[in-house]
Amino acid sequence: MRRTGTTRRGALTATGALALGAVLTGCGGDDEGAGGKRPAHSGARATTAKAEKALREKAVRDGALLLARYDLVAEAHPATAAGLVPLRAAVAEHGKALAPPRAKGEPKGDKAPPAPAGPVSADPKAAVRELAAAERRRADTHTEALLTAGPELARLLASVAAAAAAHAYLLTELAEETAV
Repeated sequence: MRRTGTTRRGALTATGALALGAVLTGCGGDDEGAGGKRPAHSGARATTAKAEKALREKAVRDGALLLARYDLVAEAHPATAAGLVPLRAAVAEHGKALAPPRAKGEPKGDKAPPAPAGPVSADPKAAVRELAAAERRRADTHTEALLTAGPELARLLASVAAAAAAHAYLLTELAEETAV
């Protein structure tokens, strides 16, 4: 006898179909090729570009602060440094990926890195837990930004948010393994 009603397989299929529909909706055609005329919503695109640049710049600044925090913890607690190196490297790569594209003629030099936030805890476990909390905040911030980001930036932010959540988990585990 076959079960009637909603099954797990049916629910997953419906969810996948909805997600596919949402993705395909974001992949619509471009209106700029229509007769060489400028679309009526080009002003909105300029506003969106400015908003995305601001999102990217904020993400890069937050990432730079987090990198400085990683450095402070590794310096204050050398026993944790080996576990922090790969996570710190990933955060640095995220910053490069999120950096807004430079306009022609814009100087290559990066701005001075922001000053790190506050002192590091004297307890290595607490210091690593603070890093985990910072990664969780970063994941939450990027997840919130998905609502206002364009499709390309949204995909990137989602990936970085997922990585930050994984970092938070790994840092929590590292804190448990760290000897006092």
